Amino acid sequence: MGINEAHLLKNIRVYWLAFIAYWGIVLFGYDTGVAGGVVQSKYFQIQFGVRPAVGPVNQSRIDNVSANVVSVLQAGAFFGALSSAPVSAWIGRRRTLLFYTLIFAVGAVLQTIASGEGKRGLGYIYGGRVVSGFGIGAISAVAPAYVSECSPKEVRGRITGMFQIMVAIGVMISYFINFGIGLHVHNSPNIWRIPFGFQFVPAGILAFGLLTVRESPRWLASKGRGVEALVNLAYLRRRPSNSEDVRHELAEIEAALEEEREVRANLGLREAFLGRGNFIRFLIAFFIFFLQQWCGQNSVNYYAPQIFTSIGYTGATNSLLAAGVYGVVKVIATTIFIFFFVDSWGRKASLFISAIGMGTLFFIVGALLKTHPPSSTPLPNPPASGKAMAAMIYIYVCFYSMGWGPLPWVYVSDIFPTRTRHYGLAVASSSQWLWNFVVSRVTPTIHTRLGYKMFLMFASLNIGAMAPFSLLIPETKGRSLEEMDIIFGAISADDRAAHVARRRGQGASCFASSSLSSLTCGVNDRILESRGRRRFGLIR
Repeated sequence: MGINEAHLLKNIRVYWLAFIAYWGIVLFGYDTGVAGGVVQSKYFQIQFGVRPAVGPVNQSRIDNVSANVVSVLQAGAFFGALSSAPVSAWIGRRRTLLFYTLIFAVGAVLQTIASGEGKRGLGYIYGGRVVSGFGIGAISAVAPAYVSECSPKEVRGRITGMFQIMVAIGVMISYFINFGIGLHVHNSPNIWRIPFGFQFVPAGILAFGLLTVRESPRWLASKGRGVEALVNLAYLRRRPSNSEDVRHELAEIEAALEEEREVRANLGLREAFLGRGNFIRFLIAFFIFFLQQWCGQNSVNYYAPQIFTSIGYTGATNSLLAAGVYGVVKVIATTIFIFFFVDSWGRKASLFISAIGMGTLFFIVGALLKTHPPSSTPLPNPPASGKAMAAMIYIYVCFYSMGWGPLPWVYVSDIFPTRTRHYGLAVASSSQWLWNFVVSRVTPTIHTRLGYKMFLMFASLNIGAMAPFSLLIPETKGRSLEEMDIIFGAISADDRAAHVARRRGQGASCFASSSLSSLTCGVNDRILESRGRRRFGLIR
């Protein structure tokens, strides 16, 4: 348990790569969290025709627009995630991230320049959110695949799990920007232009940061670029290219690719999804995110100000501050779990404990809300029952952060081999965004119509569905990416060991020399030999 200093120093380049790639995930968290606070502003609602300046308010209209502004991002992200697979397979993980970051920036521009008047009304907000969502969806699929492929198995859970830390940081930033706007900006277009314009900060860090990192060795090997794969792998591990551990890891990678080449001359979609040991992985990837989106956290995430208002935190300042504290708790809890526990507890146990804890806390919130409903008239301070419910929600997010928050991304990044990882992460991410869209679209209506029953509904899903699912999936902690084929039955352990031994034997003379020129001899021979066999043509 805890951080091993030697591992940290050895893998510092992988941590840097993850830090850069996951600035796109800050965008994920920020964009999903910021819209609810913006749409809650009375000035925004008046300027964009959601409510009249004076007179009766149509709450159904406000709920509908709020749901639209939040959910169209997820709709765009669904298609962006699906589109990422062929692009990532074609041009690589690093350049794909850069390409979709530029697409995201176009959407950010549209949202920022919306004026609420004339032709630049809600259409610009909706259109910008769709375009930005398209970029974010692809980034959310490619970034964890990229990071996972570059991470060693000893700390892969921690490094890949940084995904959820960055999501939590993005959400927290969005809450406090909305809180600051609520305090200091009241009747100005800056109510939406500052929050939407801030998107360029993480996008810019991602775009320029990608210039400082290298391509995935596994992707390079899959494209027949063995020398570059070897050099990049040694660079990421901070080891000489002819060291024993780098040599063995590359042999595992190439053995896994060779197995696929021997079985199929070309990896078609049917083989990718229905091949031996593959279909169950895609089912897990789809359903793990289906369940994650229905655990209730995203309903709190997107509409935190409204939900804290419903439990007694009346007034914009109180509700936004409570939401901001929720964001801080989420970041701290996620960081502690990822850096100290994720690679020692295991995936299954963490997911199970997380589901039981979340369900229990939501049952308590629902019961308190039923027995102690908030006052119909605004109070200067939240009542004791409201503070108790807020405390339960803060503890709830701690349980979320130790399991069902970060681990679905870690798990799906674990289970897919190089040849199908871009498909697998695209399916996982698109499932996440599809159900994310559904949840964000229906939450305002569910919240208005069900009240306390909404918390009971999510609690039942946590305990009745997510906890059993956690016990059924295989454990992946401490296993290399290449070992996943063995776990899921695509190949036997004996056959894999024979393939690795053969690969190491082929490269032995090459690795015996410390000079790069002689180092590349065996690799180049294999590349030349394989060019007649589609240049490791596993992914086209």
